[in-house]
Amino acid sequence: MNTAPSTARPLKVALLGCGVVGSEVARLLTRDGDELARRIGAPIELVGIAVRRLGRARDLDLPAELFTTDAHALVARGDLDVVVEVIGGIEPARELILAALEHGASVVTANKALLAEDGARLFEAAEKAERDIAFEAAVAGAIPIIRPLQESLAGDAVQRVLGIVNGTTNFILDAMTTTGAGFSDALDEAQRLGYAEADPTADVEGFDAAAKAAIIASLAFHTRVTIGDVHREGITDVTAADVRSADEMGCVVKLLAICEKISTPDGDAVSARVHPAMIAKSHPLASVRGAFNAVFVESESAGQLMFYGPGAGGAPTASAVLGDLVSVARNRRQDVHGPGDTAHADLDVLDVGRARTRYHVSIDVDDRAGVLASVADAFAQYDVSIKTVRQEGHGSDAQLVIVTHEADDAALAATVEVVRALDMVRDVSSVMRVEGLN
Repeated sequence: MNTAPSTARPLKVALLGCGVVGSEVARLLTRDGDELARRIGAPIELVGIAVRRLGRARDLDLPAELFTTDAHALVARGDLDVVVEVIGGIEPARELILAALEHGASVVTANKALLAEDGARLFEAAEKAERDIAFEAAVAGAIPIIRPLQESLAGDAVQRVLGIVNGTTNFILDAMTTTGAGFSDALDEAQRLGYAEADPTADVEGFDAAAKAAIIASLAFHTRVTIGDVHREGITDVTAADVRSADEMGCVVKLLAICEKISTPDGDAVSARVHPAMIAKSHPLASVRGAFNAVFVESESAGQLMFYGPGAGGAPTASAVLGDLVSVARNRRQDVHGPGDTAHADLDVLDVGRARTRYHVSIDVDDRAGVLASVADAFAQYDVSIKTVRQEGHGSDAQLVIVTHEADDAALAATVEVVRALDMVRDVSSVMRVEGLN
């Protein structure tokens, strides 16, 4: 299957999982083995594939004896150079990765959930074993963002990272923008086309993006950030009216992962959050359409950088996995390992209440004198400065649309509670953060 310099020892690789991504990884290893061997300087030998069921039909031209249901025995065999984990979830993936490291193998994984929950333990195990953990495929599919943060920008100071890191939600919000559809109709279309799972909760409620934000923040700011540190809001409450309001302001609505370094009286700290936001059409992220992903990095010396491409799917994710495999295999040949955990800064991770941004607030009110003054007083009470206000009358009702200057998230939340309690206010129908507007 593979050819390389005859004196080079074959590098033994095991694959955990043979679903959409795993099948594509196995196919590329088979098809491109000779080329990969030339890039690495040694042949790759696929010695085992762990699966849940042996009898399942797979479109792979591989010997049946490569497949096993005993993943634990596979990773513990002791002669593996690299284990590729693409089964996902927390367990048994964590146990298998730790066992692989303990038995001398480096690891390539696409497991964002596990890295976001327990990355510190995995990195410590890899450091103890003097082996690699590579995870480019865990954040944005084929888009190279992990290695740039780990290596290319290692000499720079990253200040902020904004990302569209979930293709399903971007497809839904893009459909709402371009067709005027509501959330439910756009979700139905995403499911019909295969962009959304039958149970889309992980995507539309922001769990997937929050895991990726934790990984990005950890790397960008050299601080351990877990998924529990990430403020998370999904897109299920985004309405067609929100999308129209965004358009009127020269914005579009996107689900953003925002990771940033914030100066506080006690020194620098980190904030990580995932939520829908209105972003100016002039911002590069606003043009990201369909199920595509993009990550926008702002750093002290390099300035603004954007990484864009397909963020999911078998082939794009397998591309990132194979890139990691080549890198890790080269390290094994040279008996070295990569940078590992770089959480040396150990900055505090702030609650979302300390984050500062602008807000778009829609308030349904009685159409009578004094309403605007009372609402403005409520905003002033918490030092939330109003940039623009628009009032639209609807018979005895009216709607106030307020856009603020930058304010603390906690101050805005407190303001909204006061506004809701006013007797002339019927409802605060929408609160959405605003990014990228002057």
